[in-house]
Amino acid sequence: MSMPHRAVHRLENAEALDKVAEPVSSAVQRAVRPRLVRDLLSGTKLGHPLHPVLTDVVIGAWSMAGLLDVAGGPGAEPAADLLTAAGVAAAVPTALTGLNDWADTLGAERRVGLVHAGLNTAALGLYAASLVASARGGRRKGKALRLAGLAAMGASAYLGGHLTFTRGLNVNRTAWQHGPEDWTPVLAASELAEGEHRTADADGVRILLYRTGTKLHAVAATCTHLGGPLGEGTIENDCVTCPWHGSTFRLEDGGIERGPATSPQPSYETRIQDGRIEVRVPPPGTQSDMADEGTHRRARHHLIRTPAS
Repeated sequence: MSMPHRAVHRLENAEALDKVAEPVSSAVQRAVRPRLVRDLLSGTKLGHPLHPVLTDVVIGAWSMAGLLDVAGGPGAEPAADLLTAAGVAAAVPTALTGLNDWADTLGAERRVGLVHAGLNTAALGLYAASLVASARGGRRKGKALRLAGLAAMGASAYLGGHLTFTRGLNVNRTAWQHGPEDWTPVLAASELAEGEHRTADADGVRILLYRTGTKLHAVAATCTHLGGPLGEGTIENDCVTCPWHGSTFRLEDGGIERGPATSPQPSYETRIQDGRIEVRVPPPGTQSDMADEGTHRRARHHLIRTPAS
């Protein structure tokens, strides 16, 4: 195990961090509870988590400011100041979206995320101080503060990459899911009364079934957000709400009614044949397939992955 990996492993197991993380997380959860705030910070309407998009702006601006500090040349100092200011301005909404995402985490992810946020706060303070120093004529001090901020940002970016690419935080938990392409029996029709829902297995994939009147709906039973069990959620107005973080999906097509989820649920065609409920992924070109082509394509071509705890 490399030195950075060992350091991150220690952070993941540093239970002392929970004393700070738990109350802060609770406070953030209360602050982002309003639907408009939650959907905006999560990137629900964007169809992609908003936080990674904003981090690119901050990292790009501050990295280029550091490059100008090192390279020098005519016009380098005012350009570096401008890039620093742009990064400072972008860091505020970036931090808000990051806190929103972090508040849903537990255990190792929460501990690493807390240090990630602390390093980002330190970087923001250093870059803001560099702007003040440069404005007062302390160019050398301003450059030194920027370089210190760059180091803090680099360490934070490493932790952010670990959370995303190693721990799978905010990755669509159904992206590797493969549903049956042929009609597959999953449950006796008599076992699902009107207004009831059940989970069933379809070629190794957990499916949530819901019956109302003459309609029979089927969506993936694993929440796309952080892998919550939709079968344990509540159903109201033909929508299911995840019991973990409150993401709400339409049972008709898997579409999102409320975040923090940013990816819709894969949905399936249903029928009753010989007293058995059967499901399949909508064939290419059907009306339901065209309604959400991206979701159904993921359901056809990927394998299920168990969510990280």
